[in-house]
Amino acid sequence: MADNNQKPTNSRMANLHPEGKPRKKIWLQIIKWFFIVAMLIIVSGVGLFAYYAKDAPSISQAQLQSGGTSSLYTRDGKFLLSLGSEKRTYVNNDEIPKELKNAIVSVEDRRFYKEGIGLDPIRIVGSVLVNAKSKGVAAGGSTITQQLVKLSVFSTAASQRTLRRKAQEAWLSMKVEREFSKEQILEFYINKVYMNYGNYGMGTAADFYYGKDLKDLDLAQTALLAGMPNAPVTYDPYVYPEKAKYRRDIVLRAMFKNDKITKSQYTQAVNEPITQGLQPKKNNATSELRKVDDPYIKEVISEVKSKGFNPYNDNLKITVNIDQDAQQKLYDLVNNGSVPFTNDKMQVGATIIDPRTGHVIAIIGGRKLPSVQLGLNRAVQTGRSTGSTVKPVLDYGPAIEYLNWPTSHILDDSKYVYPGTNIQLYDWDNKYEGKMTMRHALEQSRNVPAVKTLSKVGVARASLFARKLGVNVPSDSGLSVAIGANASSLQMAGAFGAFANNGVYHKPQFVSKIETPDGLTRNYDSSGTRVMKESTAYIMTDMLKGVLTKGSGTQARIKNLYEAGKTGTVKYSDEELVKYPQYKNSPKDSWFVGYTKLYSMGIWTGYDNLKDGTPSGVGSSSAQLLYKQMMSYLMTDKANKDWTKPSTVVRRRIANGTQDKVVSPTASNSSWQLFVKGHAPKNPYSEVTVDKRKDEDDDVDTRFDTEDDTSSKGQSHSQSSSSSSHAEQQSSSQKQSSTSNNNNSNNQNQNNNQQTENKSNNQNNNSQQNTNNQNNQNQQQNQGNNSNNNH
Repeated sequence: MADNNQKPTNSRMANLHPEGKPRKKIWLQIIKWFFIVAMLIIVSGVGLFAYYAKDAPSISQAQLQSGGTSSLYTRDGKFLLSLGSEKRTYVNNDEIPKELKNAIVSVEDRRFYKEGIGLDPIRIVGSVLVNAKSKGVAAGGSTITQQLVKLSVFSTAASQRTLRRKAQEAWLSMKVEREFSKEQILEFYINKVYMNYGNYGMGTAADFYYGKDLKDLDLAQTALLAGMPNAPVTYDPYVYPEKAKYRRDIVLRAMFKNDKITKSQYTQAVNEPITQGLQPKKNNATSELRKVDDPYIKEVISEVKSKGFNPYNDNLKITVNIDQDAQQKLYDLVNNGSVPFTNDKMQVGATIIDPRTGHVIAIIGGRKLPSVQLGLNRAVQTGRSTGSTVKPVLDYGPAIEYLNWPTSHILDDSKYVYPGTNIQLYDWDNKYEGKMTMRHALEQSRNVPAVKTLSKVGVARASLFARKLGVNVPSDSGLSVAIGANASSLQMAGAFGAFANNGVYHKPQFVSKIETPDGLTRNYDSSGTRVMKESTAYIMTDMLKGVLTKGSGTQARIKNLYEAGKTGTVKYSDEELVKYPQYKNSPKDSWFVGYTKLYSMGIWTGYDNLKDGTPSGVGSSSAQLLYKQMMSYLMTDKANKDWTKPSTVVRRRIANGTQDKVVSPTASNSSWQLFVKGHAPKNPYSEVTVDKRKDEDDDVDTRFDTEDDTSSKGQSHSQSSSSSSHAEQQSSSQKQSSTSNNNNSNNQNQNNNQQTENKSNNQNNNSQQNTNNQNNQNQQQNQGNNSNNNH
């Protein structure tokens, strides 16, 4: 029985692990495979590193010593200017205080003097752990040498932080460590870093901020300069003194922990006011070229940043689309008296683009301005109402595109009250002119027909059309947006450029190419986007020609030039007139947007603040007169070509007072009108070739009187955005033709058997109108707000 109770000595566990030897062999196998895998990873990493490093760009002492600023070049490869200050104070190693070197090393790279290869493995591992813990980039692992390499030959764009780039950066850092001493590397770094306000190098910054040499700065001032390169704009002592002090104190704390200053020195320095010794903020000396090009440069910098690059640190070669001669001419016209303005406080914002490419060739952000770099650019401000210049973009363009309206479409300029309100809409003359063609309504800039057109199209659909042209109109806007929406001269020039370019839109752009020191090249030209039918663009252009020949824009007309355009003004709101009753008969803002096949130009004129004045006298026409002089200059020696009628557009001779009654091509009391193919009335007459529209067309008025043609006794108190300038008022009082005399006609198609547009097109949008009615109340009551955005 006792034997039966004994435990067997040959159990499975005993057999598998006699004296623990099998367990030991398993661990040996694990360790062996671990080292094999580790070696494979190391070998693969070395191989990948070598593969990437072999394509690293070259680096020279000249590159290391140069400033990090980017340079601008014109499209023909000519150097234009540098973004940095014109004078950089380069300090040699023996002129750099030991205290500054200690500050930089303490805060940026504590083991700088101990590193032999330009890399700090301990810091790299530490930054990886910190960033992993914070799930972001909370700490950097770059040494001073690596930072110098980045500033010299690489872009700081986030999109370029690739494994390849990191490998090349490490390889070049090791190369720099082999070829230059630690003191030389520090010298290069101190003279290269960006210090805000166009200043490169700490020697330049010492003079800019304190009016001193580096050696004359106290400890606190030295610490601030040492810490600024981390984020020079954020740590600006003028704008963000608290943040600047925070960064300065971090540097001082690092110096104390690194045994470079004593406790008493640290205490004294952190208690020093950040403003102590700080010079009054001053502007860098501005060359005449920089002054002329300032608004263009500002937009270049913004565009480069939006593409992920840093134009101040990345040492980029930026190819811009500027036409320097045109830029200079535009600057001279608004500043030398060639174009009359009411007074020197009256301002202007203007943009010229090439509609075939979207290239911005010139831009002006103001006139009679002080020499301030990167100042207010009124050409891109979007807080001012466009007035009636928006009508082609938001009203009539969508009506042609979506409803296939012909130029002869009949609209009723009669008493109109915004749906759901008791607010009556008036035209500029407080009169209603009865029924008229769409062509005449646009030429004479009548407001009621425009609002009724938007109602038929539907605000949501019209806003989509406008957004495709770069003009942002909220889809829930009220109907009053038909006669004024907030936009910039840049946006309007781009939108009208789509009409000029047969319906293809190019987003306006200042930069065509960016090249980085490491050989990366990015091209930004595009083929454009078709945003409307070719027929829409052609019909709209044909109507806008009439604005200059016999409509509201006659003062902008250039004789014998194929051109099109639209005027616009903004009235003062009732609230504004209470404060400034003397402005009652003056426009608040005046616009003109015009184009040829080669150029599109948007112009705003007005005042930054109500108290500064109002456009009056000849100043009311400044926008038109500026366009006339500038476009005349641009088109000198250029091909003066008309737009070619596409096959999708047909012409019919229509009896005046009707929308679709076709008459003989030689009939009197009639005019040529344009239709979208498939929506034109039948033509019972044989087609004839007409080289030019008959002169009598210019004497025909396609309006016709109705019993609704009345004069309003009341003063407009709801409408602050009006389509008419004084030029509009003068021209609209004349009974003129609704047809344009600038178009060369083409052979007509014989077999257009489609019926005329019927009223069902209008009915398709009734539901859209009802949807938008609920938004009209607030929109109309606050119509004047568009013109209250002062800058």
